[in-house]
Amino acid sequence: MDAQDGQENPGGSGRTGPVLHIVVVGFHHKKGCQVEFSYPPLIPEEGHDSNVLPEEWKYLPFLALPDGAHNFQEDTVFFHLPPRSGERRTVYGVSCYRQIEAKTLKVRQADVTRETVQKSVCVLSQLPLYGLLQAKLQLITHAYFEEKDFSQISILKELYEHMNGSLGGSSLEGSQLFLGLSPRDLVLQFRHKVLILFKLILLEKKVLFYVSPVNRLVGALMTVLSLFPGMIEHGLTDSSHYRSRQSIAEGGEAPVVFSSHDSSPASSQISSPKDNETEIGQDSFVEPRKPEVSTTDHEDTNGSIEHLRPPSHTSPESVESDWETLDPSILEECITAEEEDVWNVGPGPCELLTTDTISSGSVPITVQPQSKTGQTVFTPGLVSGLEEDKYGMPLAIFTKGYLCLPYMALQQHHLLSDVSIRGFVAGATNILFRQQKHLSDAIVEVEDARISIHDPELRKILNPTTADLRFIDHLVKHVTENRDDVFLDGTGWEGGDEWIRAQFALYLHSLLSASAQPGSGSFCIVQHIVAFFFPIYIFFLP
Repeated sequence: MDAQDGQENPGGSGRTGPVLHIVVVGFHHKKGCQVEFSYPPLIPEEGHDSNVLPEEWKYLPFLALPDGAHNFQEDTVFFHLPPRSGERRTVYGVSCYRQIEAKTLKVRQADVTRETVQKSVCVLSQLPLYGLLQAKLQLITHAYFEEKDFSQISILKELYEHMNGSLGGSSLEGSQLFLGLSPRDLVLQFRHKVLILFKLILLEKKVLFYVSPVNRLVGALMTVLSLFPGMIEHGLTDSSHYRSRQSIAEGGEAPVVFSSHDSSPASSQISSPKDNETEIGQDSFVEPRKPEVSTTDHEDTNGSIEHLRPPSHTSPESVESDWETLDPSILEECITAEEEDVWNVGPGPCELLTTDTISSGSVPITVQPQSKTGQTVFTPGLVSGLEEDKYGMPLAIFTKGYLCLPYMALQQHHLLSDVSIRGFVAGATNILFRQQKHLSDAIVEVEDARISIHDPELRKILNPTTADLRFIDHLVKHVTENRDDVFLDGTGWEGGDEWIRAQFALYLHSLLSASAQPGSGSFCIVQHIVAFFFPIYIFFLP
């Protein structure tokens, strides 16, 4: 996909390019967060300094200037905005926040009444070049603040022209696409639990990431998504498109009520994990018992027996994926009465793999770098509408109401309970999101590398099989080996960022290949024979 994408920027400039707008958001002591400047104007009929926002982008100020920003001198935010004017393409936002003391300003405007000035400069783009836009924007934001006069907006107009000029001919391939997203760092932090994160998104569950500041939050979330082949490049174009309908609270449950005291972590009472909730803490990923193979028949909700079929292509009218509707009983595991025997609660030492799990003669799961003779060809998918490669990647996960919101403002909290949204991968820094545990299937606390799973049936699905453990142990072993000398000159392959992405791409390709084989009616069986397809599948890679 070419960066110009054949589209003309809204705003009256008549210029084509990936960057739609440069926006400055400030905090007003009476009005709160508001847009102070936009180029080109967000609404062509309004001026550059208008505070008026398009209805679709009414949350823009709260996304660009994140909640709790006053606790940090600077921060970076990745966020998604829904499309405007009936389009179905996500708008990708990158915001750089800073605050300085008001007394250092050369020109102090009348509305500056507080001791500090908090502002964000953000870029709204048609392309998901998060890290590249962040690198450029950080330099300009620093220079903009060093002027000590926020009326000097020429540097922002130059930024708009420069970005559209320098990025106008680039394509969504190459290392610049993943700039700042390090799977190696993710594996070093989450270790074997990275596979749990991967499978949660593959199953299209409601996953909430939680940590502060925002740059750590969005970095971890987007790095997980980068493990899915083609997801960053072409899989998020429909990730923010939704049509709000009735919420869970309106359907009978008690509504969520926010008080002024709830926003303070010190005054908030955090409930302890419930009995049916499991927290996967650091070093608490334990080998499960050997799973039993279940039958290929199962009973539906109406009591009738139907044969399990491999997941088919979702139709355009479908509102949920086949993975979401699979009966969890298919994946029956031999689990003891107490779930803690399989999923430890809290941190503690454990043995991830025993000598009985992986025989000494097992074939290592590996993939070698492939030489590129040309760029990957992407064509529009017949069902998903996404740009897909010849393997059907990226998977159509973030479609039909499954949202990707790298950062969520508190004002967007209602989206989590909206019945038209079947799932989400979202990031939050406000503790209120974490306290509303019933709205998420899993809560990922990035700081402690802890994953809280609420549903016992979901825990059964996520239990790692022998093939899973062999795969992730091989990956973690190569990443955690002392190979600093290899990475000094950037020539390292095994254990590096690209190698990790290649491993997960092979895992996913092998999983899908196995599921297409005759007799692979059970997802559990599929995972067990993935190990067999790893070495065979290498021969079919281009």
